This record gives sequence, structure tokens and C-alpha cells, in this order.
Amino acid sequence: MDSIERKPATSLRPLVLTWLALAGLTLVSPQLGKGVWGQEAVQWIVAAIIWIKGHLVARHFIEAERTHPFLRNVLRFFIAFTPIAIVLTTFFRDGFARLASL
Repeated sequence: MDSIERKPATSLRPLVLTWLALAGLTLVSPQLGKGVWGQEAVQWIVAAIIWIKGHLVARHFIEAERTHPFLRNVLRFFIAFTPIAIVLTTFFRDGFARLASL
């Protein structure tokens, strides 16, 4: 049975666009504290930005889709852990923070 092997991309355009997106998200992040939203809304937005940035880095710079499925799933969990922890801390405040602290 023939398998089609995916080769790494050789174009720099996706990397440059990803880098620009990461830089843009980084520049927007400090402005969130000056917004008119409530604290919970800002934490949701921060969690989303963290997840998006992790996903972009894993997809375009680490090329996670080309790795073994086990490693890909570990990376997905690692990327999702911090945003999930932020959201859980938003909802459960002291209880979750006490459980998550060292």
C-alpha cells in the first residue's frame, strides 16, 4: 500500500504571517487591562489568546501535525492546560487556586 508522505513546507510566507499574528496578539494583550470589560471577560480573552498563540506555534513552527499521534496529543494537552486553568480559576476562584498551588 502506498502512503503519501507529507514534506515540510519550504515557503516562508506562512511563517511570516504566523509571526505577524503572534506579534499582533502580543501587542494587543497589554491593552486588555485598559478595556471596559469586566474581570471575567478579560480572563476569557486572555485564555483565548494564550490558546491561539500556542496553537499557532505548534502548527507552524513545531509542525505538530507531522509528529507521532501520542506526541501530538501531549502537545495539545500542554497548550490547552493554561487556558483551562485560567477559566477554572475565574469560575472557582480560591477553591481551584488552592488546589492548583504548590
